[in-house]
Amino acid sequence: MAGVVRESVFQRDVLVYAERPRSVNELLQRTVTRFPDREALVMHNESLTYEEMHRFIEYIASRLHGGYGVRKGERVAILLGNCMEYALVFFACSRIGAIAVPLNTRLAPKEIQFMLEQSGSMALITDMEFAEKVAAIDSVSAKFIVGGEREGFVPFERLIAPAEPAPHTNMDEQEPLYIMYTSGTTGVPKGAVGSHAGVIHAVMSYSRIMGTTEQDRSLDAVPFFHVTGLVGQLIHMVYTGGANVIVRRFRSSEFVRVMSEARITFTFNVPTVYVMMLLDPSFHRYRYDAFNILAYGGASMSPHTIEQLEREFPGVQLYNAYGATETTSPATVMPPRYYKSMMLSVGLPIPVIEVKIVDSSGEACAPSQMGELLIKGPNVVRRYWDNEEADEKSFEGDYWRSGDIAMMDERGFIYIMDRAKDMINRGGEKIFSVEVENILLGHPNVLEAAVVGIPDRVFGESVKAVIVPKPGTTVDEVEIQEFARHHLADYKIPRQVEIRSELPRNPGGKVLKYLLRNAVS
Repeated sequence: MAGVVRESVFQRDVLVYAERPRSVNELLQRTVTRFPDREALVMHNESLTYEEMHRFIEYIASRLHGGYGVRKGERVAILLGNCMEYALVFFACSRIGAIAVPLNTRLAPKEIQFMLEQSGSMALITDMEFAEKVAAIDSVSAKFIVGGEREGFVPFERLIAPAEPAPHTNMDEQEPLYIMYTSGTTGVPKGAVGSHAGVIHAVMSYSRIMGTTEQDRSLDAVPFFHVTGLVGQLIHMVYTGGANVIVRRFRSSEFVRVMSEARITFTFNVPTVYVMMLLDPSFHRYRYDAFNILAYGGASMSPHTIEQLEREFPGVQLYNAYGATETTSPATVMPPRYYKSMMLSVGLPIPVIEVKIVDSSGEACAPSQMGELLIKGPNVVRRYWDNEEADEKSFEGDYWRSGDIAMMDERGFIYIMDRAKDMINRGGEKIFSVEVENILLGHPNVLEAAVVGIPDRVFGESVKAVIVPKPGTTVDEVEIQEFARHHLADYKIPRQVEIRSELPRNPGGKVLKYLLRNAVS
């Protein structure tokens, strides 16, 4: 186990792992040296060993540097679905000190153009599926295309042609590695600047807590433009020497098939993915005897789903993780021995994270007192890209302000009660939407639930629930209200219930609650 000491990172006094790689380049090189012949990347019927992966990374780095003038600090945007080329380009950027800019493939062309211009990206790598979105954008010097040919784009094959190694680039762990735009529900996206130190401490924490090794095989369905997919899975497995088995996007039938056939041991997703997996008609056609580590985050897992997972995967280790783009994925993780008895908690801070919970005046809260969660550590981003206003609002001393209402019990376990803006005030009674959502998710026919506050002439606000039923089932307003009545205080029961086929989401997958508030039944 790596020892934890205190050092200055980004001029912040933080906990760090004393023995660690000092860049993502060193992280990769260590794995290539230890496990040159182990599978690194697998997709469909193709695979690359770590030695082969490293060779292609060197080619791409050399071509970007020598042929297209990409230098240290330059930004290179990536607009791709999950694929092996994504991993190769990301590590090639790191190799020459360029800053990768992962772009959400669901964004509209104008949103993509804003991010390219705001980041000052000089190059862009995309594929045939998404090329149309960026065909008219001329703010980048070079555009590369994977999987075909198109006018105005350089075929990706030119980047992977054999080449002499690029010059050595000195890297400091505090230097930028990528810019990942946050998918906020309002306002202009902010580019969180991830660092080598942030990624290294994140993946070391995951491996240390979950016990992952070179024997593990991850099924990567979370997009690599998301911090969970990029750090929690892709780079995490590269750190351990495990295999990344890649699917372009989540489809439940493909997910369960690959999970079985590729003998997956580890995966990390939002709870909805596991619900859809369990509901897939082909789920019971396959065996999953290799599977042993299941991580989830981003939302609460219903007790019913946890019971199903325990039944279908006896002995599986369940890890509930909480984090954000700004924490380079993990901030807290629930140890598996507690996940069932403390289902509402997101666990304990990872070894290099420190937290505090403060009230509206900035004073520290007592145990079990609710306030805003503040987080510091080497994996907290240094800043937002070219956005001083966001920096001033989001950082307080050494801490990042999460915007989440939380509480900590006497043992240090963290409970996320709500986003500050999502708390409902009904006649002075504070109602946390996540509490009501957790209850509604316990209904056997509920797939998803979102709770918002809507105007009330008497109480100021009242509770509205928007429900997505599981496929093949139905629910109605009265049924949901009666179910809630057995579990919640009267003032927390939804006064309105709307049934929908899906919840509105932004390109990052977050539920757009303001649309639910505005759509008053």
